[in-house]
Amino acid sequence: MSGSGAAAALAAPADAVDGPAMRAWTQLALHALGAARAEIDALNVFPVADGDTGTNLYLTLEAAATAAAALPDDADLAATVRTVARGALIGARGNSGGILSQLLRGIARTLADEEARATPWANADLLAEALRCAADSAYDAVVTPVEGTMLSVARAAAEAAAAEPVRAVEPVVVAAARGAREALARTPTQLEPLARAGVVDAGGQGLVVLLDALVAVVTRTPLPPRATAPAAAPLPHEPGTDGEFEVMYLLDATDEAVDALRPSLAALGESVVVVGGEGLWSVHVHTDDAGAAVEAGIAAGRPHRIRVSALRTPAASAARRVVAVLVAEPAVAELVAAAGALPLAATADDVLRAVRGAHAREAVVVAGPDGRPAAEVAVRALSRDGVRASLVPLEHDLQALAAVAVAAPEQPLEEDAAAMRAAAGAMRCRRVAPDRLDAELDGLLAGGGELVTVLAPEQRAAAVESALRAARPALEVVVHAVGAASDLLVGVE
Repeated sequence: MSGSGAAAALAAPADAVDGPAMRAWTQLALHALGAARAEIDALNVFPVADGDTGTNLYLTLEAAATAAAALPDDADLAATVRTVARGALIGARGNSGGILSQLLRGIARTLADEEARATPWANADLLAEALRCAADSAYDAVVTPVEGTMLSVARAAAEAAAAEPVRAVEPVVVAAARGAREALARTPTQLEPLARAGVVDAGGQGLVVLLDALVAVVTRTPLPPRATAPAAAPLPHEPGTDGEFEVMYLLDATDEAVDALRPSLAALGESVVVVGGEGLWSVHVHTDDAGAAVEAGIAAGRPHRIRVSALRTPAASAARRVVAVLVAEPAVAELVAAAGALPLAATADDVLRAVRGAHAREAVVVAGPDGRPAAEVAVRALSRDGVRASLVPLEHDLQALAAVAVAAPEQPLEEDAAAMRAAAGAMRCRRVAPDRLDAELDGLLAGGGELVTVLAPEQRAAAVESALRAARPALEVVVHAVGAASDLLVGVE
């Protein structure tokens, strides 16, 4: 708890927001986003029409609300907003989730500032300043800010709060929500994809939902009934825009390293959002080169919780069966995508969204060790939805290459899945240091083998392939150059 114990024990006046009010907002906002989630997903056309903005906002806020719920009942405003911001940062999902986490971080920066806040609660002026700081922080986090998105909606909310003549919490918060709603209505005039689809911005719609929940908390009134917004008209994908993959990871790095990382990511793709601070960052980019995006993080610091997802789902006409692959190795994710499968983040929601979005009647879910629990949940949920689904569990992520290589969508589902399981099981895998390759390969080949697959760093790939072909001419050798990782991933079939 920040501040003196005596000050923190004071009850907040009616015209203020304190720790309990902020925690109540996270729960009410989460409920409201849950109710609006599908509607917001249906609005999603920018930057990629992948129908997940509502889901990403919900999952990001869920992480924040869960963290806040673990606080003691007497946790003050400063402790609450710091916890909410950190929870959102760690749980940020997608472009919109990253921006939401930075909005919350901007709010926390102001409301947890003991010099600016003489009491354990926030008055109207401090709330307005927090909204301004939130909008500024979000704009700064996006490498190429675009008007007509949740960024402009956030800025309009802050400007309306600052301009409200009655300096009390309730009218200031109501003004912010009204300003956001008016800005949301303008988004189709600012962004051509929205106008073509006949919708408002999905992220902006989510932000309006959050501000409406704040109004309900400070006015002690129920959430307003929501009018259902029209869903987006289908838009064709424009070749050459955004990228094939969404890459996200947490990054332990200095401010200086992150300043250098942003332009590096911008050179690799679009929708670059880098949020956080104080040594911990959340990184998001859409790119055609997932491996290079992860390597940029390695150059900047220590990336972890790496997620690589495909941004394209199969066309409905070709989606009788979807092959979804949940693996933690970015290089493997990129290779299975090139083979026609869908690499997804290791959550059941990602699998369900991809399969439903493709209107598939059948699904094979290939899952590495980290993704298996989510895959099992997804297979059960798909079956309840009437989608025939089968699981292909892996002992090592590299086995996904063997499984996808034998996929035969023209075969009956269970025969196809059984063949994929057999192919995966027949590949013996190991991560090895380059100078140990020959010795480790002897062990892998002890049980026989005809095909050796190696994922090697770009600077070593040619030498590794040449050495293997010279030393073992009887073997079929496939070497994939996958970036700057130090170790080799080796599989023998």
